[in-house]
Amino acid sequence: MAKFSSSDEKSGVENGGDFKVDVFSSSSELLSKLQEKGLGKPKPYPAMYSSVFGGIVLDPAMMVLPIDDHMVHRGHGVFDTAIILDGYLYELDVHLTRFLNSASKAKIVSPFPKSTLRSILIQLTSASKCRKGTLRYWLSAGPGDFLLSPAGCPTSAFYAVVIEENFSQCKEGVQVVTSKIPMKSPLFATMKNVNYLPNVLAKMEAEEKGAFASIWVDEKGYVAEGPNVNVAFITRENDLILPFFDTILSGCTALRLLQLAPKLVEQGRLKSVRIGNLTMEEAKGAKEMMYVGSTLPILPIIMWDEKPIGDGEVGELTMALSDLLWEDMVAGPETQRFPVPFL
Repeated sequence: MAKFSSSDEKSGVENGGDFKVDVFSSSSELLSKLQEKGLGKPKPYPAMYSSVFGGIVLDPAMMVLPIDDHMVHRGHGVFDTAIILDGYLYELDVHLTRFLNSASKAKIVSPFPKSTLRSILIQLTSASKCRKGTLRYWLSAGPGDFLLSPAGCPTSAFYAVVIEENFSQCKEGVQVVTSKIPMKSPLFATMKNVNYLPNVLAKMEAEEKGAFASIWVDEKGYVAEGPNVNVAFITRENDLILPFFDTILSGCTALRLLQLAPKLVEQGRLKSVRIGNLTMEEAKGAKEMMYVGSTLPILPIIMWDEKPIGDGEVGELTMALSDLLWEDMVAGPETQRFPVPFL
């Protein structure tokens, strides 16, 4: 048993040893406290769905998860995101397909079929009345206990939340650095799971150096991806190249870019569009470089490890690709955009 001296006792008081902990004897008392904390603050999360509750919650104070959910204390969960723009959900089906593929890899069985998940997400977006933002959703092994195995969890859980965000097309260039944080193994990198500590550390690592984010390079020396985005390059010969997806996450926006970019080939602005390996030296020698991700959809990169990419300015072809994706998000085909029936 540890022994404490009088100096330890004094230090404890100074550092909160006399802190009084409130005890809430009823759920109504706790709810009042939670609602009180949110008074006068913006409401960034207008709606949440929880299969544990069995419905949609509009009160931010009640947007909670069980502490014994295995996604909370074991990281046993997967997630995905869809964009809400002008009252439409962009690429919802594509994201749902990847979502369920991730769940399969994580050995999580969805409590609902894909059609029901889609219906829940559309109804949630409608109830939120949010016309611009993101829709983020999770599949968890579910609540049950604090053990390692999910065998004690009666059923998996599905959660979703609408987040109001006023994002717009990115037109300013950013700086990046090469990450020293180890990459995830292919199994975990290709599965969009909630274990994002390497991604968080890679982002913090870049911010500490005054950069926007980082770039991972794999053990073979090939460029991989950013902490939560794909990366693409325009070579000196005007080829658009994205790294292979076999050891990194297959980005839905990156795949859509590969479908749309041939329009620039037809116009004679790009020579080709392909996926392939690029060493860091080859990548740093590119004419243009960009991040590719859902809310960007293209973010120009003009500096890498304090050295300019190309002429150090936002590239013309980068913005042409950004325009293609943004136009697709705003007025693309019905197969890409789900209208939300707002009440």
